[in-house]
Amino acid sequence: MHRHPVRGRSLGGDRYSRPMLEVAWLGTVPYGEALDLQKAAVEDRRAGRTPDRLLLLEHPPTVTRGRSAQPGHLRVPVAELAERGIELHDVARGGDVTYHGPGQLVGYPILDLAARGARDVTAHLRRIEQALIDALAGLGLGGERVDGWTGVFVPGAEPPRKIASIGVGLRGWVTYHGFALNVDTAAEDWDVIVPCGLHGVSMTSVAAESRALGRAVPDDLGLRVRRQVAQGFEALLP
Repeated sequence: MHRHPVRGRSLGGDRYSRPMLEVAWLGTVPYGEALDLQKAAVEDRRAGRTPDRLLLLEHPPTVTRGRSAQPGHLRVPVAELAERGIELHDVARGGDVTYHGPGQLVGYPILDLAARGARDVTAHLRRIEQALIDALAGLGLGGERVDGWTGVFVPGAEPPRKIASIGVGLRGWVTYHGFALNVDTAAEDWDVIVPCGLHGVSMTSVAAESRALGRAVPDDLGLRVRRQVAQGFEALLP
């Protein structure tokens, strides 16, 4: 597994006495392994051994069900998921059911909200949304919130098109889980679920929205998206 850390700005003080942000690209990581990495990172952050981190990675085909998941939002039998080579995980994050797979950038912010003076889960969700909206703007695309829903959507799309999903968890005010931004995810990958439990909402991607605007999709799109997302988080964290 290749790790490419990119250290964010220091906010002063001793090495870990005040929040910093370290960004790492981990490549493709199986979901269960990534969950173990998150748990270890949370414990390291709570113990003060590491700074705040943003883990960026991609998962093999995986469906996850959060605390609000409804049985009918999985459109195929569990056995069929296995036949298709799609893992299924029930996880302790907020939100409903979502899909992870090739062409999707997954981000797990491991942030000590208490150390940042930001003990507000709703505000944390809104900051993730804004960081992704800013990243999309850096790529020449629009993104917006929709009242009553969590995530990032294409502005003015009808029916609504969702480009990023968010679901978070907390342990002692240290965050884990996070977001999934569709970079060039295939639309048919989402057929096995009702995405995030939102009927009538379709999933889209950075590549699909770029093509809709008549733009060529660069070969290094994934790298560009990772850089924009890291910058978006660096700028927004309190």
